[in-house]
This record gives sequence, structure tokens and C-alpha cells, in this order.
Amino acid sequence: MSPSEEEAILGRLARTRVGIIGLGGLGSNVAWMLVRAGVGALVLADPDAVEAGNLDRQFYFLDQVGLAKTDALAANLLRIRPDVRLELHRVRVTGENVAAIFGGCNAIVEAVDAAETKAAVIATCCDALPDTPLVAASGIAGTGPADRVVTQRLGEAVWLCGDAETPADGHALVAPRVALVAAHQALAVVRVLLGEPEP
Repeated sequence: MSPSEEEAILGRLARTRVGIIGLGGLGSNVAWMLVRAGVGALVLADPDAVEAGNLDRQFYFLDQVGLAKTDALAANLLRIRPDVRLELHRVRVTGENVAAIFGGCNAIVEAVDAAETKAAVIATCCDALPDTPLVAASGIAGTGPADRVVTQRLGEAVWLCGDAETPADGHALVAPRVALVAAHQALAVVRVLLGEPEP
């Protein structure tokens, strides 16, 4: 890739705004990957605080335990790129607030834990913002082989990353596999933002 091509890609990404719903193992890792890729603005939403048990797979540090995930993640991202624009929402995303929070985004990442919450968030985003690309995840638990993690296009504006079958119940969440799915999500977002929607 020539320097001018790279500049054009970075210029396009710098003008984009991506929303992330859930700032745990997936969302916190997707966030730093998108910041390093050059995405210009992130909208971050999560109601929770950092817990010591989060540190094995989430992008937080010991001295951040007890802080709001939104604030802790913002501090970490600004250490990577001080010019990234961040909008923080320490709230649970619902059908009532999703459009107000993420309405101006070029893409949204679904990164919540519980299966029922995940399904509700996906349905809510598809109903409220049907034209906004949504990158979701399913099947991130366990220690299964990396080649089982894939990115699938499920519809005009929905992508799914993971193995789509390994339930969290009865399977550990380990950092390498969580980060692998997060990387799939981040790459899917970058490809969508650059007009390359196929996985």
C-alpha cells in the first residue's frame, strides 16, 4: 500500500463515529483496536464499574477497580490517542435510549454478556436504527480452536462474530479467545466503514 492510500484510509476512518454497547471483555478490547486503527470518535455505553475479576480479559488495570467502566476506558484510550473524541454514557442501553445515544454513529458494536440481553440489544438496534451497521458477537467462551471463530454477514446491516455455538454457561471466558472475537468485531467494523461489507 502506498503512503497516499494509507493516508486516504486513515482520513476516512478519522471521520467516523462508532458506538459500543457494553465495555467488558469484548467492548473494551474492540475500543482500543478501533482507536489504534484511526476511528475518530467512539460512543461508549455501560452502566457498570470495573471489578477485580474483570482484569483477566478486559482492558482495565488494578488501580481502576471501582471506577465506572466508561471513565476508566476513556482514560486508557486517551493514553493511546489523545485526539480521539469520546462520548460516555454510564447507562444500560434500552429501546427508549438507543436512538438518542447512537443515532449519529456510522456503526454499532454489540458487546454485552448475557444471551437474553444480547438478543434484546440486537433487536432494539435493528428496530430503532435499521440502517446503521451492527456488529454483534456470539460464541466467545471456551478454549476452542481459533479457526472456529468466524465473521458472518446475517443481513443487510448485521454481522456476527464468534463460533455462534459455544455457550458461556459451563465454559470459561479466557483472554485469548475473547480478544480474538473482539478483533473480528473490530476488523468487521473497519471493513464496513471502508465500504467493504463482506466478511
